[in-house]
Amino acid sequence: MTTESVPSFPPRPAPRVVVILLAGGRGLRAGFDRPKQLAMLGGKPVLRWSLDALADHDAVSGGVLVGDHDVMADAAPLPHGWISADPGAERQDSVANALAVLGDRDDDDIVLVHDAARPGVTGAVVDRLLAALANGAEAAIPTLPVPDTLVEQADGQAGDTVDRAALARVQTPQAFRLGTLRRAHAGADSAAATDDAQLVRRLGVAVAAVDGDARLHKLTYAEDKVILSGLIGGTAMMRTAVGMGYDVHRLVPDKPLWIGGIEIPHSHGLEGHSDADVALHALTDALLGALGDGDIGDHFPPSDPQWRGAASHRFLAFAGDRVAAHGGRITHLDLTIIAEAPKIGPHRATIRDRIADILAISSGRVSVKATTTERLGFTGRREGIAAQAVATLSLPDDRP
Repeated sequence: MTTESVPSFPPRPAPRVVVILLAGGRGLRAGFDRPKQLAMLGGKPVLRWSLDALADHDAVSGGVLVGDHDVMADAAPLPHGWISADPGAERQDSVANALAVLGDRDDDDIVLVHDAARPGVTGAVVDRLLAALANGAEAAIPTLPVPDTLVEQADGQAGDTVDRAALARVQTPQAFRLGTLRRAHAGADSAAATDDAQLVRRLGVAVAAVDGDARLHKLTYAEDKVILSGLIGGTAMMRTAVGMGYDVHRLVPDKPLWIGGIEIPHSHGLEGHSDADVALHALTDALLGALGDGDIGDHFPPSDPQWRGAASHRFLAFAGDRVAAHGGRITHLDLTIIAEAPKIGPHRATIRDRIADILAISSGRVSVKATTTERLGFTGRREGIAAQAVATLSLPDDRP
């Protein structure tokens, strides 16, 4: 039997992502006695919701907080890797000031521009924006459909209905290649724009749209604070969910051995309806278990011929998508592979990176370990390989 070489999955460089957080407006329409970004919401200032969420995101290496003295005093000390910039007379001026202090960062870096008046920013929205740029877009924005009937209005009278099918509500954060955003602002001159995506489109650059989030509601008027109190309450109340997965498959001759999403040279492979990757099966069950969403057999029954010989990375990616659909985030994965042979140690780093790649998470959130049973039991007799996994998720606590 000939075995193919182990696929190479070189470590991916850490994403170079920086944030421009705009907190320089006065927010007079809100009617508060202080700037709206400093108004208290859910036990902390509006500004802190965005600052904390963005600074905590795995992909973000730093940021620029644009604001006056009061804003800086509230945010002090700034998170690691963050600096400050003075606000300008208009929003565009504030962004331009932030771009100036970013200095000689590479044009291929990614910049997220976010309005502090939208405190409900989530990691899921940021992940979707970064995915759009990873797929080749130069710019991406989050949008929501328009649910209401729209009409033209003049002199207090409702006019013709406007077709809402081709319309969308635009939110922030908005993501750009840094070089593209620099060119857009350099070419703006005195042309006004209410967001950076408009300036980028004037360059002829296409702007990708990703799904937004209702929690990104903007604080503009006093009544918006009431709306945000309900929305942010759901964001703030997160619960930790833990799931466990276990899988075992028999070793048989003359079959490829897939473990952790990679093929490992060995005299035997694992027998099963799919490619029998015990590691990915255990992880899939752990994620589904944390969600209370059944197990791998419920979603991919062995009786269904379409899954015969299927690559197990499809099952794990499905479970990751289910986490996102629940508004959750994978906090950590801990995988233990139990095998007498082959030796897993030389492949641990590659397996870890492959799992992170499948789930689009940082490899720092994945732990891969290997052990034997000291020649005891079926694994000790080299009759099979087992794997167990624990998944820790952060999920919205929407329980009554």
